[in-house]
Amino acid sequence: MKNAIRFFFLTVFILIFSLSSSITAQQQEPAPVKASQVKGNIYEVEGGRGANAGFFIGENEVLVIDAKMTEESAKHMIAEIKKLTSNPIKHVILTHSDGDHVNGLAGFPANVIIAAHHQTAKDMDNAFKDAKLRSYLPGFTFSKKMKIHFGDKIVKLFHFGPAHTSGDVVVYFPDEKVAFIGDLLFLGRDPLIHRHKNGNSFGLVKTLKSILKLGADTFIHGHGSIAGPSDLEGVIKSLEEKQTKIKALIKEGKSLEEIKNIFNIEDRPPRPGRSRRPGLVETIYLELTEKK
Repeated sequence: MKNAIRFFFLTVFILIFSLSSSITAQQQEPAPVKASQVKGNIYEVEGGRGANAGFFIGENEVLVIDAKMTEESAKHMIAEIKKLTSNPIKHVILTHSDGDHVNGLAGFPANVIIAAHHQTAKDMDNAFKDAKLRSYLPGFTFSKKMKIHFGDKIVKLFHFGPAHTSGDVVVYFPDEKVAFIGDLLFLGRDPLIHRHKNGNSFGLVKTLKSILKLGADTFIHGHGSIAGPSDLEGVIKSLEEKQTKIKALIKEGKSLEEIKNIFNIEDRPPRPGRSRRPGLVETIYLELTEKK
């Protein structure tokens, strides 16, 4: 009888463990890569490993915006592109240097032209240790703005200053009023400012205001659904309110820890192998208190 009970509980444990492992695996497995038409020949790419990306099908070639996080996901994106056109991929424009936007470059053709802000190229040069990835360092860089011609189509690239990083690029299609803005927008959570890449919250406000002046009505960003002008306006308002409040609290003599408590900020330990990175409230505090 005791052996039968032991066998029963052992069987239940194995079933629970197997089910738990299956659920965990499903949670870790990303959604399939898929391309969705945005406007005209402009497409957004979701799924796979890494941030949302996109592409434009020109008369004779394809322009890709961002490269996913892994070679495999990049190849899946290229397969989606090939379902729609036989035109070759000639250009990849990078919105910034984060790995979930650039590490998939190894999946692209070796002769592709990679364009980025000059600071993004520097960040990638520091980060890319693998020889294969290093062969995909940007070969074309710019500082403030640039135009790319695809037949009669013009694509405009803008850098408005440090924001999410110090090398953020906006890829704007003026005819369609569509802008790819990388990680300059997060909805439903605080903006992410990479201080280790010289990002700046006040610069982000300036950049978002500059983006709105372009006249776009459709914004494709790295980690969420397609956005509109009101979404950018909401983030600007929220950011400015936080900045104003934190500035007033500093003037009252509040410490960083006191300010974090007022905003109900509870620091989480960094992930294994990663250094600690400050959240938005701490970032604003540091920007306001550091000596210039």
